[in-house]
Amino acid sequence: MSFTLIQQAKPRLHRSELAVPGSNPTFMEKSASSAADVIFLDLEDAVAPDDKEKARTNIIQALNDLDWGSKTMMIRINGLDTHYMYRDVVDIVEACPRLDMVLIPKVGVPADVYAIDVLVTQIEQAKKRDKQIGFEVLIETALGMANVEAIAQSSKRLEAMSFGVADYAASTRARSTVIGGVNPDFSVLTDKDEAGNRQTHWQDPWLFAQNRMLVACRAYGLRPIDGPFGDFSDPDGYRSAARRCAALGFEGKWAIHPSQIDLANEVFTPSEAEVTKARRILEAMEEAAKAGRGAVSLDGRLIDIASIRMAEALIEKANAMKA
Repeated sequence: MSFTLIQQAKPRLHRSELAVPGSNPTFMEKSASSAADVIFLDLEDAVAPDDKEKARTNIIQALNDLDWGSKTMMIRINGLDTHYMYRDVVDIVEACPRLDMVLIPKVGVPADVYAIDVLVTQIEQAKKRDKQIGFEVLIETALGMANVEAIAQSSKRLEAMSFGVADYAASTRARSTVIGGVNPDFSVLTDKDEAGNRQTHWQDPWLFAQNRMLVACRAYGLRPIDGPFGDFSDPDGYRSAARRCAALGFEGKWAIHPSQIDLANEVFTPSEAEVTKARRILEAMEEAAKAGRGAVSLDGRLIDIASIRMAEALIEKANAMKA
């Protein structure tokens, strides 16, 4: 291990992140009883310009009046390039001690995060708040991806990053057909077999971007979260996209429709088989330590320090979901 130790972000259960428009009080009320781990009340893309001020008022009322249980509550503010942003932060953070996090969209450089940090810090000091609000940033532009490692180190408030595939596709001029989906043109054609036939294998056009953001998150102690899958009528497509991210090491995924919440929770919850295997690894290592053995095998496979760390991380995640 490196001599440089990175402090890990505040741990939160973050399998599912539900987007709820701040302009719709009925949706907010319904979301309070959902199974989502994290909810962000949206002031940005889901709210028309003429409804921005009313949405702020709705969100303040919802955060203060509804019972959100143990959910992590977050707001997505408008971009730093708009005149709505500062009022989003000041009005809601001042009025809502229940707020846990702020989601900052279209972050391109570390200074974007610094600007929001200044505002939030001054509000917390003025209000004499003991609870520190956390940040999640949306990496959804070419500029943000180019600076993702620097952004990951931009604030002690920073806990998570989300990959915003729709705006990222627009920023990179990608030919995307479905938000978070794949494109049949992004494929590989095999060589001919003996019969002269060839096969087409679809590829994942978002893999590089997701993996780069993931590495930045894991290097600097943040939670990597995948963004939206636009076709909420396609649960199999959503589940497939979520599984790819879970396999990479993501902790959760957005839900833009209530039907996607259970899918995210299912995919990002370790299976009983995974938990059982992890416990067996830890038990085998414990027995080997007592017996003074340096090398340990389980089911014919060598167990090393990396295996132990992966097992411990999985057990810790499973225990958090039972709490």
